[in-house]
Amino acid sequence: MLACYNTTMQVIPAIDLLGDDAVRLERGNYDRVLFREPLDQYVARVVASQPSFVHVVDLQGARDGALRLDVVSRCARVLGAIPFQVSGGIRSLADGHAALSAGASRIIVGTAVWESPDGLERFATAFADRLVVAVDVRDGRLAIHGWRESAGDDVDQALARCRAAGVARLHVTAIDRDGTRGGPDLELYERVCGHGVAVVAAGGVRDDEDLTALAAVGCEAAIMGVGYFDYVQGR
Repeated sequence: MLACYNTTMQVIPAIDLLGDDAVRLERGNYDRVLFREPLDQYVARVVASQPSFVHVVDLQGARDGALRLDVVSRCARVLGAIPFQVSGGIRSLADGHAALSAGASRIIVGTAVWESPDGLERFATAFADRLVVAVDVRDGRLAIHGWRESAGDDVDQALARCRAAGVARLHVTAIDRDGTRGGPDLELYERVCGHGVAVVAAGGVRDDEDLTALAAVGCEAAIMGVGYFDYVQGR
């Protein structure tokens, strides 16, 4: 199975982990598991599609606030030469360094950069372009702690802080679209891209039409979750 990527932007498959399995949640709800598959089996299918980059989310780590370094190492081993970014449970600079040392190419950090007054600046200084800041949006505000709590900041406040801190890349999720295959929130992404920081879009992305629309508003890449294999098979 060879991925038939949209030529205007990078398509990144998502591997969402809960326990030892790859799963997909609906709108980030841990009680709404759309499917479950053994991790190695699922990763093997992703590898067979020959992606240029992979997005790994440890949902258990995000929920519990603890990096599962063994999961990062396991993904690095199974993915082989394919680079990947990882998120979930990275709460300190030490966690970030450990994840990179275990094989990740980039780290995605949300809760830790938004909870501490100087967290954003500390992470941006320590990791430069290997840091991706998570901007997870529900009802116009940031969500943290596995999307279960609000950080209090609205989107524009958060984006202004990122730009001032010199953040190189944002991972922006429209939570209400995540796992729905309902199409991306183009209004949100156009708003975010207007702040001049590279944007990876996630939530509801289905097909080439969605990818073209995201490219048109300025996104550099898009995450595909529940519909990824349908997309690469040309359905």
